[in-house]
Amino acid sequence: MTRRRWIADELSGNRAALTGEHAAHLVRVLRARVGQEFDIVADSAIDSPASSKVRRGRVTSIADGRVEFDLGEEVPDAVRVDITLALAVFKFDRMEWAIEKCTELGVSRIVPVIARRTDAHLAAASVARADRWRRICRQAAEQSRRVALPEIPAPMKLSQALSLAEGLRVVLTESESQTRLRDVLDSATGRSEIALAIGPEGGWTEDELQMFQQSGWISASLGGTILRAETAAIAATAVVASLLG
Repeated sequence: MTRRRWIADELSGNRAALTGEHAAHLVRVLRARVGQEFDIVADSAIDSPASSKVRRGRVTSIADGRVEFDLGEEVPDAVRVDITLALAVFKFDRMEWAIEKCTELGVSRIVPVIARRTDAHLAAASVARADRWRRICRQAAEQSRRVALPEIPAPMKLSQALSLAEGLRVVLTESESQTRLRDVLDSATGRSEIALAIGPEGGWTEDELQMFQQSGWISASLGGTILRAETAAIAATAVVASLLG
């Protein structure tokens, strides 16, 4: 039987703990008992995801708002492709849906980008929204049994985001009629790092696409249909995870 996976709130040597809402969910919803075993993600630092590892955890004590574990052997985890998602800020409810699903699909980092067509009100509110996006990532990471949390830096302008990613870099745009994402990935066998850029509602402007081109990004499309930003983000991430992961 597959064990549920949790990201430790506290870690000390061979002991870990879940606190607050995490502990409450484990006790009230999953009816955790002393002696039960779960997978516990240890050392899951956002600024150092490569150090994260999964260990088998046995419940040793349950108290109000706290569940403690003894940590045992390390649990092997699947190797994933390193995916950076440069996601232009758009309507928050739809953007949060994209963040949740792309986390489940395995993105390594999500970079919120203030694009030319990002609504001014959303751009102004996005900095305060970043903590909520990180909480959504954490919940989705546990749901999908991930080891490391995706990084989410503070929202930034496109000019700052262009140079963040390494490896193969692809900007998705409906104006590209010759090259599809699948075409780019077919020649990327063996790549371990890829960046995808998804525009806001209305898409990237012409001058933004020129900035991508000048910075070495490859333009591609997801096909002949026009997709909402959240749909494009999820579809592109799924394609990459399927073909390269």
